[in-house]
Amino acid sequence: MVLLFMELLQHLFGAKVPAAFTYSSTRMILAAMTTLLLTIYLGPRFIKKLYALKMGTSLREKECPPLALLHEKKKDTPTMGGILILFSMVVALFLWMDLSSAFTLILLITTLWLGIVGGIDDYLKLKHKNTKGLRPKKKLLAQLILGFFIALYLFVPSVTKSIQIGSWFAPPIAKEQVCQVNSEKRECKTHLLSTQEYSATYYVPFFKEPIFSLRGFYLLFAVLIVMFMLMASSNAVNLTDGLDGLAAGCVVMVALVLALFAFLSNHIDLARYLNILYIEGSSEIAVYLSATVGACLGFLWYNGYPAQVFMGDTGSLALGGILGVSSVLLRRELLFALIGGIFVAETVSVILQVGSYKYRHRKRIFLCAPLHHHFEYKGWPETKVVLRFWIIGLILALIGLVSLKLQ
Repeated sequence: MVLLFMELLQHLFGAKVPAAFTYSSTRMILAAMTTLLLTIYLGPRFIKKLYALKMGTSLREKECPPLALLHEKKKDTPTMGGILILFSMVVALFLWMDLSSAFTLILLITTLWLGIVGGIDDYLKLKHKNTKGLRPKKKLLAQLILGFFIALYLFVPSVTKSIQIGSWFAPPIAKEQVCQVNSEKRECKTHLLSTQEYSATYYVPFFKEPIFSLRGFYLLFAVLIVMFMLMASSNAVNLTDGLDGLAAGCVVMVALVLALFAFLSNHIDLARYLNILYIEGSSEIAVYLSATVGACLGFLWYNGYPAQVFMGDTGSLALGGILGVSSVLLRRELLFALIGGIFVAETVSVILQVGSYKYRHRKRIFLCAPLHHHFEYKGWPETKVVLRFWIIGLILALIGLVSLKLQ
């Protein structure tokens, strides 16, 4: 919105607007500041409203009685705080992002779609205290539908072109740069990739060249990968959201790393130097991830132990989906699995626990799943669990950053 307003001023009145506001680095900082200050400012009023509406969280009394006993003091803490997070992020999107970018459109739709799905889930849990909210199959279906339509945009040229309106929502442009040293000179050749080609090329951290590219019939697998990434990332953050500040803190670290990759991928010289794919306009992803960081930090002001509000599925499903979609658009799915190792561990712990209970005559691997509750059962204070998970998340984030140079 600000970019459009600046262009309008310059076109109609010839007004000179500081060029700094067009820089992606400036907009990243402003987006983070906007969401941070907005969540902190609106937090008390929002929490008070949730209390008035009796949005108190429900505990897993039947599913896990000892856990309900451990978290009994949280019973009346309001949930659906994700509304505040997503609201501030959407405000930052309209203020500081390029509204004509296809990346902006995809991230906005992801935020709204998963925010609504999570909101319905939270509402059903609050309305019917004895239910688990939206049925898992319906939740998965909603996530897969979104993933399918994003995959259609990336892999079907006719769909990609049909969404473009004039210069708005133009298909992403990616350039693969191959450098060789000949006669003590470094020569680089740039190869333009179509949206389909760039979206079906897969990279591994610490390796310069892509591990494989999918073409023809095998693009069906690429579609499935996009759908899986969105579903897995969304649910992984949702499973991690079980202790005060845990999910929000982990999202901050993952979003920061992906934001840096998005920023670097938008600069052709930096991309060439670091041997990463150049993706024109990926700075918009960086701006939105910066807004995510600011929103989560502002939310932590009230969500840190002892929490005054929980993000609920409204926030966790959307935040996870945003991280997953961003990693797909940046071609960094495996990097996301590395830096989001906490999310992966939480998800795997649930899968192993359910599988063991079902196929090993109700035998459990962990005292309670997800993994953070296992350590609670072992007697770790909640704050220690959260702090140690944050430290592990930070270490993984730093390893992800190191992969930029060691490849």
